[in-house]
Amino acid sequence: MKRTIAIVAGGDSSEHEVSLRSAAGLYEFMDKERYNLYIVVLRGADWHVDMPNGQKIYIDKNDFTLPLPSGKITFDYAYITIHGVPGESGQLQGYFDMLGIPYSCCSVFAAALTCHKFACNHFLNQFGIDIAPSMLLRSIKQKREEQIVERVGLPCFIKANTGGSSYGCTKVKTKEEILPALEKAFAEDTEVIAEAFMQGTEVTCGLYKTKKRSVVFPLTEVVTHNEYFDYKAKYNGESDEITPARISDELTRRVQETTLKIYNLIGCHGIIRVDYIIEDGKIKVMDVNTTPGMTATSFIPQQVRAAGMNITEVLTEIIEDSFQ
Repeated sequence: MKRTIAIVAGGDSSEHEVSLRSAAGLYEFMDKERYNLYIVVLRGADWHVDMPNGQKIYIDKNDFTLPLPSGKITFDYAYITIHGVPGESGQLQGYFDMLGIPYSCCSVFAAALTCHKFACNHFLNQFGIDIAPSMLLRSIKQKREEQIVERVGLPCFIKANTGGSSYGCTKVKTKEEILPALEKAFAEDTEVIAEAFMQGTEVTCGLYKTKKRSVVFPLTEVVTHNEYFDYKAKYNGESDEITPARISDELTRRVQETTLKIYNLIGCHGIIRVDYIIEDGKIKVMDVNTTPGMTATSFIPQQVRAAGMNITEVLTEIIEDSFQ
């Protein structure tokens, strides 16, 4: 008997449309002979499924079911592909935990921690993992230009603490650029990070674990055509993504070992992706992504192909692991 899977997408952040693209990718990747698939779109209190006939059917949030005229659809599993709130922040995970519905990504604590970039990086730093110097700001009213320059130096990045896809992110080169960058970041989030610029090779590494095994993928090297790996570089083809990365076998091994260490320290679940800068031989964490992009051209599918694996089989392995 087929399991019924909800691919949960959308969300309340600026990454809503990016999430919908990941949902479309997952729908194409998943085994339709094995699963009945529905894309559930969330924005605020609007939770619905767009049916093939054009009808919009709203989810019953009391039990996360789909009330069709022919009968109620009950979901066996939720594959969360929301980038940002509420799917990457732990809120949706708590909801599914209360309903007893298994899901694809990290638990409430792990999701909440990784969504809070500043807290996550400093948590990892306590275990010997290198990060860039940074500071957290909770109000634009704080006149912190001098302190930012003193603490993290110039150039630096000003970015939203819980945001992604480079929304609200600015590379700042002068003190005069700090306030406009803060205004841009605070338009995205109530907390903002000022982080030192790291000069080096940018790589990203994907990983998943099941009860039977750990699989660490080949690394992808990111070479942006722009000032940094911004939204256009990520989604408009203004970068080169090279898998496997053009670094030594020894460095590759160290990055993969660091990724597995991070996975275990945080207590992750399903597929994650960790982004790094390799600066003067030091591996420095930038970001831990617990719901990474899943379009055909996203990093994870690229790395799965480079590993000689099949993305459909990988997703089936992850889903079925929840029922073992």
